[in-house]
Amino acid sequence: MLAATLAATALAGCSATGGRRAEERAAAAEAGGHSAVNTPKWTIGMVTHSADGDTFWDIVQSGAKQAAVKDNVKFLYAHSDQAQNQAQLVQSYIDKKVDGLIVTLAKPDAMKDVVQKAVKAGIPVITINSGAQQSKAFGALTHIGQDEATAGEAVGDQLDKEHRKKALCVIHEQGNVGLEQRCAGAKKTFGGQLENLYVDGTSTPDVQSSIEAKLQADPSIDAVVTLGAPFADAALQAKRTAGSKAEIDTFDLNQQVAAKLKSGALGFAVDQQPYLQGYEAVDLLWLYKYNRDVLGGGNPVLTGPQIVTKKDAPALEAYAKRGTR
Repeated sequence: MLAATLAATALAGCSATGGRRAEERAAAAEAGGHSAVNTPKWTIGMVTHSADGDTFWDIVQSGAKQAAVKDNVKFLYAHSDQAQNQAQLVQSYIDKKVDGLIVTLAKPDAMKDVVQKAVKAGIPVITINSGAQQSKAFGALTHIGQDEATAGEAVGDQLDKEHRKKALCVIHEQGNVGLEQRCAGAKKTFGGQLENLYVDGTSTPDVQSSIEAKLQADPSIDAVVTLGAPFADAALQAKRTAGSKAEIDTFDLNQQVAAKLKSGALGFAVDQQPYLQGYEAVDLLWLYKYNRDVLGGGNPVLTGPQIVTKKDAPALEAYAKRGTR
C-alpha cells in the first residue's frame, strides 16, 4: 500500500497536463530510457556508508538510477564504510553545488556537521536507510527506510513462531547504530536467549570463522541472524563446517537469498525494499525541487520491514534476478 501511494504521488507530480499523459510519458521513459518530464537537468548526489561489493547498495542504486532517468536528473554516487571519508564525500558534493543530496547516517555523529552544512548552503537533503532518529534534527526533509528497532522486533517474533530458543545476532560493523538497533529489537521480543556476535564484515573468512567457532562451542544455538544478505552465505558455510543444525536467517534480500529461501537453505529474510529507498529518495528530491512537495509529515517514510519466507520466494525471485529486490 505504501509503495502504491508513493508511486501515485510521484506520478501525479510529474505532469501538468493530466494523469493520462503522465502515465504515457512515464511508460515511454521506462521503455526507452528517456525522461518523462521537461524540468531542468538537476544533479542529485548520493553518499552511503556501503563497503565495497555490498549487493544491497547495488539495488539501492538501481532504484535511484531508474528514478533519475524518469525525472531528467543527473545522478552521482559515492560511498565509504569509513565515517570520516563518507563525510568528506558529502563535502565534495557540496563543493560541486549539487541540487540535492541523499545520505545515510549509520554513524550520525560523524555526519552531523556536513549534513547541516549542506542544508545551510540551500541543498535539500534526504536521509535513507539509517539515521531516522537524527534525520529531522540534522535538517533533512525526510527519512526513507525501515525502522530498525521495529524490524528487529519482527525478527524476534518470527523466531518465536519458529520455536527457536537460542539465537546469534551477527553484527558486521561496530558502531553502526542501525545494526545495534536491529539486534536490540530482536532481543526485546524474542522469548529465548539472544547474543550479539561482532565480526569483521570486510573479511568474509573472518565472518565465517567467527560464526563457526561460536556454533562449535555452543551446539544449543538453533538460529543465526545475519544483518545483511552478503553475510548469509558465510553463515551457511559456517553451519556446514561446524555440523550445526541452526537455522540461518538474514536481513535484506538479493538474488542469492531469494534462491536459498526457495530451496529452504535459509529460514526467512527481512526485506526493507532497497530499490524503493533509492527510487523514492531521488523522486522526492525532484518533487521538492519542482513543487516543494515533502512526504512523511515529519515522520520517516517506511519501506519495511517485510518478513519473506520460502512461500514468498518464488514470486520475488524474478525481481531479485533483475536487481530490483
